[in-house]
Amino acid sequence: MSTKLNILILYGGRSVEHEISIRSAKNVVENIDRDRFTVHLIGIDKQGSWFFHEKMNKSIREGEPVFLNLDAVDPFIVRQNGSKILMDVVFPVLHGTDGEDGSIQGLFTAMNVPVVGSGVLGSAVAMDKIVSKKVLLESGIPVAPFMEFDVSQKKSIDFHEIAEKLGVPFMVKSAALGSSVGVSKVKSETDFQAALDESFRYDDRIIIEQFVDGRELECAVIGNDEPEASFPGEIIMVKDYDFYTYTAKYLDEDAIKIQLPAETDDKTTEKLRQISIAAYQALRCEDFARVDLFLTTEGEIIVNEINTIPGFTSVSMFPMMWQHMGMSYTELISRLIDLCLARHNKSKGRETDYKAVN
Repeated sequence: MSTKLNILILYGGRSVEHEISIRSAKNVVENIDRDRFTVHLIGIDKQGSWFFHEKMNKSIREGEPVFLNLDAVDPFIVRQNGSKILMDVVFPVLHGTDGEDGSIQGLFTAMNVPVVGSGVLGSAVAMDKIVSKKVLLESGIPVAPFMEFDVSQKKSIDFHEIAEKLGVPFMVKSAALGSSVGVSKVKSETDFQAALDESFRYDDRIIIEQFVDGRELECAVIGNDEPEASFPGEIIMVKDYDFYTYTAKYLDEDAIKIQLPAETDDKTTEKLRQISIAAYQALRCEDFARVDLFLTTEGEIIVNEINTIPGFTSVSMFPMMWQHMGMSYTELISRLIDLCLARHNKSKGRETDYKAVN
């Protein structure tokens, strides 16, 4: 009988998306293949402290504090009683800051532990809306026109200059957040200052984008050497929200309707999939990601952003799109872990020691 792999699932985190991470992790834990994997749960609270849990049925801080053994030869987590938590693979179900931005990925990569999902580079680039859009533009992938600002410029940001360049309405966003936190739609000058305050509340850098009047579509991408994209799904707003807000995503069950697959012609469907894969590769994503796009009435496709750790909640599009493609939730989780392991094993062939030849 083969030995089960030890899977360390990280959730929570120092992020405004903390609660969504917990919901996502619960679904992963409930659907992972227990015949293949032994699951170890580590919750990270909002202050960044780590706690071991036998089950996901308590608040994070009610768990057992743990410590990380920083050893690339024999990496493990130490419980209070001195016992070890082994980790063959780390699966970070962490959304946003300190989880999706390359921080956790760098920590475990330095310890030589395989990490499911994009590495340091792909995670960091995709998380930063400004950097990612610049990379996409350089790669010939369409994005909405935008402007960027630092908090040091806050007092000098001029509404009329932005309106002239981007039109009205426009979107104001924190540079490195997800789940529509720190995002506002500005319809007039009276909305402007509050939008700036909201975005700078969460980040020192913001991006202001042209508002795209189009259908909101998403593609799920999986793979490394030859990534593949799902058929696109569509988010259809049923209620009168200004845009796809945090409330509409997670709190109001009647806010949206999900159309799977999206009702697009074959040519457009294939183009959406191809652009999603191109964007995924341009940002150096690995294993999996969700690509969010707009489709305008003129048929133009615009990439909005890429999420390298998309939601795994019961209403999240990423697993739903693969279920529509015939892959169950359990099969999806196993596929992601297998992709991670194959990528990690491939990296073992790289030299890490250099000896100069005299």
